Amino acid sequence: MATQPSSSPVVRFADFELDLRTGELSRDGISLKLQRQPAKVLAVLVSRPGEIVTRQDLARQVWGSETFVDFEQGLNFAIRQIRSALEDDAEHPRFLETLPKRGYRFTAPVSGPSRPLEIESPAPVPLTVPHPRRLALGLGLAFLSAAAIVIALTLALDWGHLRQRFWRAPGNPRIESMAVLPLHNLSHDPQQEYFSDGMTDELITDLAKFGTLRVISHTSVERYKDTKRPLPEIARELGVDAVVEGTVTRSGDRVRITAQLIEARSDRHLWAESYERDLRDVLALQGEVSRDIANEIQIRVTADGKIPGLIPRPVNPEAHEAYLKGRYFWNKRSAEGVRKAIEYFEQATRLDPNYAVAYAGLAECYVVLNGHRFLPPTQAYPKARAAALKALELDERLAEAHTSLGSFKWEYEWDRSGAEKEFRRAIELNPSYATAHQWYAEELAAIGRKDEALAEIRRARELDPLSLPIGVVTGWILYVERDYDQAIDRYQKTLEMDSSFALAHVYLGRAYAQKESLGKAISECQTATRLSENNPFYMAWLGYAYARAGKRSEALHVLHQLEMLSQQKYVASHDIAAIYAGLGDPSKAISWLNKAYDERSYAVLLLEVEPEFDSLHSDARFQDLVHRIGRPQ
Repeated sequence: MATQPSSSPVVRFADFELDLRTGELSRDGISLKLQRQPAKVLAVLVSRPGEIVTRQDLARQVWGSETFVDFEQGLNFAIRQIRSALEDDAEHPRFLETLPKRGYRFTAPVSGPSRPLEIESPAPVPLTVPHPRRLALGLGLAFLSAAAIVIALTLALDWGHLRQRFWRAPGNPRIESMAVLPLHNLSHDPQQEYFSDGMTDELITDLAKFGTLRVISHTSVERYKDTKRPLPEIARELGVDAVVEGTVTRSGDRVRITAQLIEARSDRHLWAESYERDLRDVLALQGEVSRDIANEIQIRVTADGKIPGLIPRPVNPEAHEAYLKGRYFWNKRSAEGVRKAIEYFEQATRLDPNYAVAYAGLAECYVVLNGHRFLPPTQAYPKARAAALKALELDERLAEAHTSLGSFKWEYEWDRSGAEKEFRRAIELNPSYATAHQWYAEELAAIGRKDEALAEIRRARELDPLSLPIGVVTGWILYVERDYDQAIDRYQKTLEMDSSFALAHVYLGRAYAQKESLGKAISECQTATRLSENNPFYMAWLGYAYARAGKRSEALHVLHQLEMLSQQKYVASHDIAAIYAGLGDPSKAISWLNKAYDERSYAVLLLEVEPEFDSLHSDARFQDLVHRIGRPQ
């Protein structure tokens, strides 16, 4: 056992401070991220400055009775983490010197506790002459000791991959879900943030291809970037069994990833490793990291050791960099961000015409541009279709491309059975792809399959619990089922995560309008319009709220504004039709819905479920429109 110093538990070296009691490391008063075991290792080393601390000492002091495998991997990773936190160089150390085959020595001057931590030595065993019966027992114990040494060497050298088999013992924690936290950018260059974010995104995608593992989506883990909150707390919030965290360093044409797998409830390190590759082999690097993590959590890989659906191939470094920049901007989900993403994805395909995932990214972008009313359907969907088909021509197993193709078939071709086939294929290939579950849920709700829709959106929320769009879609499914109270509750919970999310405000306003809480409806739609900087979609629903509240002049003023805006940008005819429906003008409402039909707007597929148009259902002109759209089988 270690002897705690009698004076202050804080030690100081250079401009760092370490609290030996809590393991908290800080520099110039700023807290630095250091996990529990690396902090314990550093505490032992700084408590014995100038001394050689052997690996055996550290094993007893920090790991105690834990397995040899856990210690060997954990110590190597802990030393790397300490050097990273201290910005120390292994080749020219300022703080931590490695003595090969012996241990480590902390070389910087240390001030603080007057006595170093001491590791208690085992008590000496007296020498006695054994009784014959005891001698036989001793020989048996010697044989067992020799066998233990052989097993230890076998595990250390990983002969026949026995180390993995040993590590998969029944006593190890069962892991069925995990979150990959944003990889920390160690390049000290803010311009490289896109690279670490993109590598995180790709690692999540690779791990999600294991059908038995639930992997949290990027949009939920992004909120924990640079967080200093305890990992067990993060894991509880995300509802996962384990967390992967690590770092990425890019230097010239080389990239290095360090990663560690941590069991959430105990905050125990299960596995740690570092990898370094040429940028051209970066996809193979990601595959190796994913496969190693999968092996540690006892998930089946294919016979040749490859992740299902992942066939690493050399990639043009410039194309890969453009792709990562595209993913970085795609994750912003704003109009400007999606358009920037398109530029980078197109650049990636020009640099590498066989880069399938870049085409899949393009398809997703065009689907979102139409869904958010940034582009008319006739401009967005043909491009989405072309990009999705090209991606699948290059790699049929891309779930993202199947999802975009499913959206095209439903929202543009109005081919519901074809869309369902694509959505199901996407989920089969990547059960953890939250967007596939979300878009499939929207289709199911639109054709009245409520229970299936709720099951799919529930799965999407499990995979991406902090996603704002998924929160809104959950409310929308309840809304079209006329369960307005539950819908309002879901929209309010979404706004608790981000009160500036305009989409949640406008859908909350629509729900209040159906509840005849018209003052609240107007207020929420005004907030949405302001937050969106007068986006036509939000303005139209403000006009609808005015119309429902009997504020005819205000509603007509909004219609005039939308008419002026339509000369500059896309204004959806469906949204104008809603204002006329609110004003009680069925002829103009149906006229604008027919224009939406001509635009190939997916919104016309919702006419029979959206409550805003309930007053039109008995009109023969409305029924004729529904008939032309085609009823679900």
